[in-house]
Amino acid sequence: MSASTKYLSILFWILLLNSAGVSAQLLSTTSETKEEVKFPDDSLGRRTPRGSVSGFLKAVSEQNYIRASQYLYLKRSFRKVRERERIVKVMQNLLDQSGNIIPTSLINNKETGQTDDDLEPELDLVGTVKINGEDTDLYLENTEKAGSPPLWVFSSETVDAIASVKIDENLLVNKVLPKALQDRLLAGVPIGQWLVIIILIAASYFLSWGIIALLTFLVTKLWRKARTEPTQGIIEALSLPIQLYIALWFFVDFSQRVGISIIIRQRFSYLTVTVGIVAFLMLLWRITDFVSEFSKNRMTVRGRVSTISVILFLRRTFKVAIFVFGGIAILGAIGIDVTTGLAALGIGGIALALGAQKTVENFVGSVTLIIDQPIRVGDFCRINDVKGNVEQIGMRSTKIRTGERTVVTIPNGLLSATNIENYAFRDRFLFNPILDLRCETTPDQIRFLLVEIKSVLISHPMVNSEDARVRFIGFGTSSLRMEINCYILVSTLDTSLEVKEDLLLRIMDIVAESGSGFAFPSQTLYFAQDEGVSEEKSRTVAEKVKTWKEKEELQIPRFHADKITEIEDSIVYPPEGAAINRKTE
Repeated sequence: MSASTKYLSILFWILLLNSAGVSAQLLSTTSETKEEVKFPDDSLGRRTPRGSVSGFLKAVSEQNYIRASQYLYLKRSFRKVRERERIVKVMQNLLDQSGNIIPTSLINNKETGQTDDDLEPELDLVGTVKINGEDTDLYLENTEKAGSPPLWVFSSETVDAIASVKIDENLLVNKVLPKALQDRLLAGVPIGQWLVIIILIAASYFLSWGIIALLTFLVTKLWRKARTEPTQGIIEALSLPIQLYIALWFFVDFSQRVGISIIIRQRFSYLTVTVGIVAFLMLLWRITDFVSEFSKNRMTVRGRVSTISVILFLRRTFKVAIFVFGGIAILGAIGIDVTTGLAALGIGGIALALGAQKTVENFVGSVTLIIDQPIRVGDFCRINDVKGNVEQIGMRSTKIRTGERTVVTIPNGLLSATNIENYAFRDRFLFNPILDLRCETTPDQIRFLLVEIKSVLISHPMVNSEDARVRFIGFGTSSLRMEINCYILVSTLDTSLEVKEDLLLRIMDIVAESGSGFAFPSQTLYFAQDEGVSEEKSRTVAEKVKTWKEKEELQIPRFHADKITEIEDSIVYPPEGAAINRKTE
């Protein structure tokens, strides 16, 4: 892995490292504050790894090589002034050629150094240089013993490796720049290198733009599916973030290859990290827009209007999260300590979450309703004691229009935990009346009613004859009870009421034909004027039942298959004389 690739890999993980480290910092801030021992400041700022690296680079930019050498662990053989200056110049030259230092904001700024890596507690990795074609790691070492003030300097192994190298002035940038631009310095760096940096930024951006444009053109020409959704949307969402990342890679790689001073590159390091984070955040932002827009269009085609509001809400929520965590990562990348602010934000977030508990519950309930879809807009349903049509399913509540034309608003959190009876999914309607007949009704009349009513159910084209049932179920306090059970083969309420009305009228005709009648819950007093049960009709019915018995045609306890075939769907429906049968001219 090249040095530039190592450097760029940091950009991919910086967002996760910052966000993951926040919680750990919040939990450990109090304990660390109590345990940490404060030492007097070092005049050179060598108490922390970040302070040592910053101090070294500042001394080099001021060409104060003696001061810069105090950030190195020098053996006695290296303590002569000329040798100390030589080692610092060699180190600067190696860093200028192809070396790199971790962005300053990412270097540990605690006196204990980085304690969660695989290195020894007194060592921290801060960069790499190339020596004899091989990458050599740069380490900082805490040279003081436990209990003494920490003093972080470049380790003896690092200094030994650098001391063995001779200065190589063969840098590409020095060959290209005229002497006038090399002699004049700006912030300790030749002014010509600042101009080269500007050129590299522009060249990297336009080169990455050309590569992405060419790749997009080739993909759309060679792959037909790339010109249709959703592939086209995915390509558009990925193009700009990838372009920025490629431009960043070119800039880092080119600046190392041409020999741009480490002082400039280190000052630009926080910008490169920030651009890397912005590219990643932009990728998340564009993917969020694409997924939400694609889902919204699909739900619009399917007519699921209530789902669209949830999609828009989730999109806004994800964008707010991207903005907040992206801001935290960028602030951390440029070296701003956000721990205190995050602690306050965390406490405020907990208080807000407790206060908005019901709101969150209702939102989760609305998501559950949309995913499971127990009800939809327009459905007729019953929820607890409320019965009506669903008019709206919102983010917080659902509105039901009752039969009294009032609107009942039910919170979605309560709705998702309630039994919902949805009539819209019914494929047939139950017809289950119980007939209370007069106590004077004779057994033969009961038999007649059982046969004739069952015949109507079998004959009716709108009734499921396979499940039709008519039974004499017992004796009431003032009646003989007969139960009818069947299903009406319609899916709408209005049509089912029409068929139910027709069946009830036919049953009334049969009861009247049998000579019996419907019982009343009150007592009946018979006077001489009361004719009572019709003896003539009773004899007729008795003769008819007798005939059925003699011919073995009594369809009790169940109808014969031949009889069912004979009379099935033989009733004319709608009945004769109904206005619906009138022909329109």
